[in-house]
Amino acid sequence: MVLLPARDMDGDRTLQLRGLVIDPPVALAPMAGFTNSAFRAICRRYHCGWVSTELVSAEGLARRAPRTLHYLEATSAERPVAAHLYGHDPAVMARAAAVAEELGRFDLIDINAGCPVPKIMSRGAGAGLLRDPERLRAMVQAVRATVRLPVTVKTRLGLSPRRINISAVAQAVEEGGADALIVHARVVSNRHTGPADWTWLARIKRERRLPIIGNGGIDTADDALAMLRTTGVDGVMIGRAAIGEPWLFDEVACRLAGRPYTPPPPAERCAVLLEHLRRLVELVASESRFRRRMRLTPEQAACLQFRTHLVRAFRGRPGLRELIRRFDALTTLTAVEHAVREMFESIDVAEQRC
Repeated sequence: MVLLPARDMDGDRTLQLRGLVIDPPVALAPMAGFTNSAFRAICRRYHCGWVSTELVSAEGLARRAPRTLHYLEATSAERPVAAHLYGHDPAVMARAAAVAEELGRFDLIDINAGCPVPKIMSRGAGAGLLRDPERLRAMVQAVRATVRLPVTVKTRLGLSPRRINISAVAQAVEEGGADALIVHARVVSNRHTGPADWTWLARIKRERRLPIIGNGGIDTADDALAMLRTTGVDGVMIGRAAIGEPWLFDEVACRLAGRPYTPPPPAERCAVLLEHLRRLVELVASESRFRRRMRLTPEQAACLQFRTHLVRAFRGRPGLRELIRRFDALTTLTAVEHAVREMFESIDVAEQRC
């Protein structure tokens, strides 16, 4: 790979978007089913620079549909937070952005131009916008003319290895007036598999003047710093690596600031995970009013939804396969809390012996 020469990491590592200061320049990627209010607040506590909502329909928001507005509930503990919107019509996207700004709880408007879900792409939204950079340009222009908040776009390199058009897309986004471009360094057809191609991040950073935030292929703090050093991007966005490990943001922040990093002890990690679970139960309960039928109680649904966080929190530990089977059978808050405390007590004992 041909990348930029590694650059000095000393100096100002903040990111400024239309007066909004992002410090550190490290963001939580929007992820369906994960980046709800509970998780966002925890990531911010561990020094994530900014967070994003899950994918929200611009059409539903423009109509002020109650269920859509519910997905945009956020607290002051999450700020700065972006409203992450998808749609295909520039005028509708602009109306939706205006509603999000009017709510008074968001600091950025983020336009999705990279979601690979077929039913979203088939409507010309998400990664479907990669087929039409001119429509994306018009969308950015419409939103920029409507709101005062910073406007960002999250996209991918292209639809497939043979259809990479990120240069044209980045030009359209910049000319449309966006304040930053977030590039997931994979093509749509690869979804989240295979290595991310950071060479494109370096190329787009050289070609464009607007800030570029890199995404994809970051599993550790070392990866985050390596992306910043070798590609020249202005910030990084972390997704799946933060699931079950929100303190990853704290490690990146410490490393960027040149401070020593001390991982949280087992007792703290346990407390944070259980707090997350309890807040997730509350969120699922609040969402139940928008659903006609629920096979599971909010408590059961939250416990099942939380399994991915638990599995990733304990990855690398002996007996993980057995642990997964055990978690699959736990569907009450009490049972999960007991199992998690038991696991962390064993980790604490093991670490004390080392």
